[in-house]
Parts: sequence; C-alpha cells; structure tokens
Amino acid sequence: MMPQSTNMPRYVFVYGTLRSGGRNDIARFHPKPERVADARIAGTLYDLGAYPGAVLGGPGEVFGEIYRITPELEAQLDALEEVKPDGSGEYIKREVPVEPDAGGEGLSCLVYEIHPERVRGRRVIAGGDWFGVR
Repeated sequence: MMPQSTNMPRYVFVYGTLRSGGRNDIARFHPKPERVADARIAGTLYDLGAYPGAVLGGPGEVFGEIYRITPELEAQLDALEEVKPDGSGEYIKREVPVEPDAGGEGLSCLVYEIHPERVRGRRVIAGGDWFGVR
C-alpha cells in the first residue's frame, strides 16, 4: 500500500471502463476528479469480457487518461477494483511514472494492474485501446 498524503496531489491513470465515456466513467465519482491529460503506458491490455486488464511493462502500449484524485476517491477506486492489502485481489495497485501525450512533466500515477492469474487464456487487445474494441 502506498502512503496517502493530503498535501501532495495524487494522480491515477485509467485505461478501461473508468475512462471518459466508459461504463464506470471516473467523472461520475465524488469528489469529481480533474482530468489532466491523455497518456499511454508500457503494457499489454487483455479483454476480460465486460472490462479490460493491463499487465504493466513490455514492448506494448496501453492508452488511457490521467486524473488528479483525492484520497477519498482513491479509496472508492480501490474498492471498485477489488484491491486487497495482500495482493490477492482482482487488481494490484501500482505507482508508475506516466508521460502525458501532449508533453510536459511526467507524473507519478496510480495504475490498477490486473492480477496476472486473471489473464491466462484471455485475448490480447491489439493496439492497447479498450475503446477500440467496443
């Protein structure tokens, strides 16, 4: 688990149903997050049916959006993504550097990485864009 500070801004990179226009659009949460930029990270995106899961690293890219969030919203996202302190949940919360597509300073972002056991036998989403498969 990452320490939460009320003084430092927190950012999250979302790549699936939490993206703008998605089924779980992050803008519907309260307090409402601030959209910062479009971005991409190194990883592989898998189709899990109703939602995707990203495995970080490797030569592929995963497309998404960066939002500034509060600790209260982070707790809601942890619950939605079924994050567990022992790492056994559906998703594992990571913190990785993310460069906005438009340039500028990179940001340290939370990313919800799918638990590796959940992607066995699942189809890779070519191109890394969940919205490209809908």
